[in-house]
Amino acid sequence: MFTFAREIVIEWGDCDPAGIVFYPRYFAMFNQSTALLFEAATGMTGFEIMREHDIIGWPMVDTRARFLRPSRFDERIRIETRVADLRRSSFDIEHRVTKDGELAIEASETRVWSARHPDDPSRIRALPIPEDLRRALGA
Repeated sequence: MFTFAREIVIEWGDCDPAGIVFYPRYFAMFNQSTALLFEAATGMTGFEIMREHDIIGWPMVDTRARFLRPSRFDERIRIETRVADLRRSSFDIEHRVTKDGELAIEASETRVWSARHPDDPSRIRALPIPEDLRRALGA
């Protein structure tokens, strides 16, 4: 399956009063890494993918993380993001964060390919993941 990697320098605003990254900031980084993975795999931004496939996105329905090493202001981390499993309408993403070559965080999320419900636009429904996206992600 397709993998995307990027390096991030921890900024002051990412840190809590203890001087380490405040854990919700990692989930924002993971969300951006997922978006960048889709962009790298398809050549389209998330907005372009949503417009082309007439969807509202791929909301997260489950997430978990295991924190092994803290990160601090001005340190560099590397996030590797990959599609771990691609099902009919949902998929799993895995994130591995390393710092100085050592594993710092293992995280995963489950997302669902979603559109507005045709009978009630205030609701959403799962749709099958399109074949072109499956090919781009290496399924």
